[in-house]
Amino acid sequence: MGEYSKALSSYERSLDIGKIALPPNHPNLATYYNNIGGVYYNMGEYSKSLSSYERSLEILKVALPPNHPLLATSYNNIASEYDNMGEYSKALSSYERSLEIFKIALPPNHPDLATSYNNIGRVYDNMGEYSKALSSYERSLEIRKIAFPPNHPDLATSYNNIAMVYSHMGKYSNALSSLERSLEIRKIALPPNHPLLATSYNNIAMVYDNMGQYSKALSSYERSLEIFKIALPPNHPNLAISYNNIGMAYSHMGEYSKALSSYERSLETFKIALPPNHSSLAISYNNIASVYYHMGEYSKALSSLERSLEISKIALPPNHPDLATSYNNIAMVYSHIGEYSKALSSLERSLEIRKIALPPSHSFLATSYNNIGGVYDNMGEYSKALSSYERSLEILKIALPPNHPFLAISYNNIAMVYDNMGEYSKALSSYERSLEIRKMALPSNHPDLTTSYNNIALVYDKMGEYSKALSSYERSLEILKIALPPNHLSLASSYNNVAMVYSHMGEYSKALSSLERSLDIGKIALPPNHPNLATYYNNIGGVYYNMGEYSKSLSSYERSLEIRKIALPPNHPSLGTSYNNVAMLYSHMGEYPKSLSSYERSLEIQKIVLPPNHPDLATSYNNIAMVYSHMGEYSKALSSLERSLEIDKIALPPNHPNLATSYNNIGMAYSHMGEYSKALSSYERLLEIDKVVLPPNDPDLATSYNNIGMVYSHMGAYSKALSSYERSLEILKVALPPNHPFLAISYNNIGGVYDNMGEYSKALSSYERSLEIRKIALPPNHPDLATSYNNFGMVYDKMGEYSKALLSYERSLEIMRKSVPSTHPQMLLVKRNIENLENRF
Repeated sequence: MGEYSKALSSYERSLDIGKIALPPNHPNLATYYNNIGGVYYNMGEYSKSLSSYERSLEILKVALPPNHPLLATSYNNIASEYDNMGEYSKALSSYERSLEIFKIALPPNHPDLATSYNNIGRVYDNMGEYSKALSSYERSLEIRKIAFPPNHPDLATSYNNIAMVYSHMGKYSNALSSLERSLEIRKIALPPNHPLLATSYNNIAMVYDNMGQYSKALSSYERSLEIFKIALPPNHPNLAISYNNIGMAYSHMGEYSKALSSYERSLETFKIALPPNHSSLAISYNNIASVYYHMGEYSKALSSLERSLEISKIALPPNHPDLATSYNNIAMVYSHIGEYSKALSSLERSLEIRKIALPPSHSFLATSYNNIGGVYDNMGEYSKALSSYERSLEILKIALPPNHPFLAISYNNIAMVYDNMGEYSKALSSYERSLEIRKMALPSNHPDLTTSYNNIALVYDKMGEYSKALSSYERSLEILKIALPPNHLSLASSYNNVAMVYSHMGEYSKALSSLERSLDIGKIALPPNHPNLATYYNNIGGVYYNMGEYSKSLSSYERSLEIRKIALPPNHPSLGTSYNNVAMLYSHMGEYPKSLSSYERSLEIQKIVLPPNHPDLATSYNNIAMVYSHMGEYSKALSSLERSLEIDKIALPPNHPNLATSYNNIGMAYSHMGEYSKALSSYERLLEIDKVVLPPNDPDLATSYNNIGMVYSHMGAYSKALSSYERSLEILKVALPPNHPFLAISYNNIGGVYDNMGEYSKALSSYERSLEIRKIALPPNHPDLATSYNNFGMVYDKMGEYSKALLSYERSLEIMRKSVPSTHPQMLLVKRNIENLENRF
């Protein structure tokens, strides 16, 4: 019933009577202390529980011979407490002492010895020492095979525990095999609708869930529920747990309305079966919140989490670890909606509770510091994020064995901050340390290894080391092909990652092939309107966009939007992203009114779901400004850009990269308005920020120098323009592969300055280098190639080489006709250049 205070009161009354009626070290007094310890354990008051268990042990040591089985039981209870406190070495020591006593007191194959090995196995499992856990569980099974008949239920329990270790190791086929053996025994040993059969189906479902086989998981969860419905009263808590698990499966499938229905059915059952403030009700509200979170219904998610917290405050002592979890979950929602100060406040409250409730090196404290680090990372406060992540790592080094998978996660997070700071060599070093640990801790084809390879690849991708990035992503894909079923969603993600590198390399056909493989898997593994399918179509649209295939890109983006409209609530942030992408496409197609309409729809959604100063709103205002700028509506563009900057100044630290973007775009607007001194001022502010936050050869620094060069060029200060453009080119040569499209832009801009200076041969030379790169990096009908040929035409025209000029213009027009609409401004410019040339001659 969870009425712990009443239970405690009765046990303490029993102890008081025993102290009066019995001698001071009577074994019954030990039993009373043991019972009190059990209640404190259930309350999460681990230090009080431990104290009671230790008092019980002291009495038994005096009252009983040194190897009496009750002493072993007492050590066992103390060990279970240390296990729950995360003090695994102490837990092992006590469990091993318990086992030593049982070995002396009991025959060699007594079932209690099997229980001891089982408990030791559980601690090793918690420590991530899976081979040792497996060895202990198998020793437990050997004893039970001798001690019990072949189909005894305890044998089923052993097979179940072995399966759980295999599952943690990522050996899902082994886990299923053990669970099926467990189920076979239970089918023979127990009546056909015994609750333990339901437990077996439930565990099988969990493994299928981990394998991404959601329909099989759902089938097993539903079989479990059927048995519970027959075996138990209609509102038994186990039925609520079954509905909860079914809800979880639907959530993983993206069937959020069905998930919500199952979670609510679970909650209804708990409300009938349990007292109004039982902790299980808090868990139900928490699960309902998780679905609302995935649906983008953040206010409803917060409301459910706050209800969960209210119940926990009543049901539990003020510093119970579960309260810390509640504050943590609330913080995660605040972080997602950009309410970082509220997120930090909740996380700090969570940390305070854990500091009181848990030992100083408990892994949950590391989790708290880790989550605080994550919020600082989102805020762009990288030094604070790094400090929190490093504190988390220090704790884990004390609390866990040196190659525990949690340490790998810690190194991974530290690497992520270095990555965001542009400190790519430090990021790589931490990611590689994370990978080393996982290689030692996990089997050679465990799916978690792929996380490390993916992250290493991501850094190489940012460094422009595309072959190394591709190699790491392909290693990740190889592992997943071995570890997972052929249509697991993780494989779809892996193909997607490979595609992104091919796209950055300009290998668009290979990128498309990988993305289409990703989509094929998604179509098999997911319902027809799952949000992940929308993501796959979105990514395909992105590649077509890079290829200059705007109509195909638009088709993919619109398919993505259609799915999201069906799958998600009308104001889900992902719909905002879809409208944003459609708008971007229309902008590149020169369809500015349509672009503006889509950007404004995206902004409307964000205003509903996000706080008024969320950075994503700043991005939306920035995008709207870019369209106004293309339309020549520079005052409107400037107004939107200044709104974007206002938001970023409130939401972000003073040197955050997003502020740099705002200054860049404001500079561009002033430049288009002919306000060159104001443009220069904004670009120089941008450069100041970039110099603080970026490494010296970051491509974004090159962009800053490029923009300053552009303003100087407009001002007629050609030597200063050339100096800035050349500095930009120097950086890009270091940062990027030799045929990267950005280098082509740099040579193109340098060519433009030489053109303005009348240095036509130098202009042609730079334009030719730009064209050479574009021919290698881009598809044959990319609009940027048309731009190159148009530039040649203009130089030849000025040199009086009119036949060459006409040929260049016509080549430009030929490409434009295949890649952009007939009304595109660039096509109109080329046509005008041809007409002017023909009218003159």
